[in-house]
Amino acid sequence: MKKKTDDVRGALKAFIENRFNLHIDKAEESEVVESISRNSIFVGGPVWTLIFAIIIASIGLNVNSTAVIIGAMLISPLMGPIMGIGLGIGTNDFELVKKGGRNLLIATIISIVTSTIYFYITPLHEAQSELLARTTPSIWDVFIAFTGGLAGIIAATRKEKSNVIPGVAIATALMPPLCTAGYGLAVGNWPFFFGALYLFFINSLFICISTYLIVKFLKFDKKHFEDPGVEKRVSRYILISVLITIIPSIYLAYGIVQKSIFENNAQRFVREQFNFQTTQVINKNLIYSEGEKEIDLLLIGAELPQTVINAIKNNLKKYKLQGTTLHIRQGLNARQEIDFSQIKASIMEDVFKKENGPGKTIKADKLVRPLPDIRAELIALFPEIKSYSLSNIISRRLDTQRMDTLTLFRAEFSAVPGTKNQLRIRSWLKSRLKVDSVQTVYSTQ
Repeated sequence: MKKKTDDVRGALKAFIENRFNLHIDKAEESEVVESISRNSIFVGGPVWTLIFAIIIASIGLNVNSTAVIIGAMLISPLMGPIMGIGLGIGTNDFELVKKGGRNLLIATIISIVTSTIYFYITPLHEAQSELLARTTPSIWDVFIAFTGGLAGIIAATRKEKSNVIPGVAIATALMPPLCTAGYGLAVGNWPFFFGALYLFFINSLFICISTYLIVKFLKFDKKHFEDPGVEKRVSRYILISVLITIIPSIYLAYGIVQKSIFENNAQRFVREQFNFQTTQVINKNLIYSEGEKEIDLLLIGAELPQTVINAIKNNLKKYKLQGTTLHIRQGLNARQEIDFSQIKASIMEDVFKKENGPGKTIKADKLVRPLPDIRAELIALFPEIKSYSLSNIISRRLDTQRMDTLTLFRAEFSAVPGTKNQLRIRSWLKSRLKVDSVQTVYSTQ
């Protein structure tokens, strides 16, 4: 019986080892090193490929097109120098580390300059949701970059190359943060600039760490020098470089984790503690920074008495929100700063829910509110327009709980209007419809 059990265990162990063995189908080490080293250099073709990819990604962010952004990331060559740095650290090759770092810096500067020029000259300067999503890293960005880096270096060490590395480039999203940094620079929005650079740094760092770990696991040969003193000095330089990079990253990653935990706890706290029939949370802002944690709520409906508010505040510790300031605004008056667009969107959503019932899909015609008939005016002012549609829609952002109502104007032309004419149409629409902004979409017959 014991022998049979041992045989089963041995067979299971052999199955697992064979199934998950990374040394199977592993390419020659020299081939892997040469390939990654070659892809770490930005000279000639790769530079132009990067520039064109950045322009495409910037356009995608500008017009809020996810498909265009994905296409740009597919042709991006940014993964090369990052993996080169990780490989150099893992093989004690200080020259490869320097080459990868130098080329990554050059690629970063080229990317930011290109996107800055684009966003400076484009007539569209509003920050869309795709841009906003690239300004604040979360713990999920760390996980994606780390696991994506693992997948990327494993694919790079195989004999048979696959589409894994392009997939990693899409998942880890290296290019959009650089484009967003260029946008922040072009419009003078420094929080956008530094937030996007921070996200790019986090992604690059954890891809590099993943590369280093797989290289060590596969036991790549370390570079040896004839002079032991030189080898010792190179090892020391690499160690110092790693520590300078890793120590801040640990601190930054810890901050991201703490922020994510705070936001999850705060969301649950608001959802469970402010569940009243006659009072509703209209707007919610969660503020987390060093030494400051705040939940700012705007309520509409019956005002909560102070005793209820005090009881709710006492429950903060149950949600691990000790030290968090709860700021409640209720009772609409002129002295308070109120986001009326948020109130409008929230009320519209409640109306749609009541009309459609739980679990039903909101039909497009339910979202349309009465708007003036501007057909005659368009014929007189803009005869080049062949057809149009005008509607109010609810816009939901994926990076926050925020909703807003947008006025959407679609027009069909015989030929695409010039930039000056587009701005003239938008300006007239805002004045005629008495709205702060209009989302315009143009097409040709």
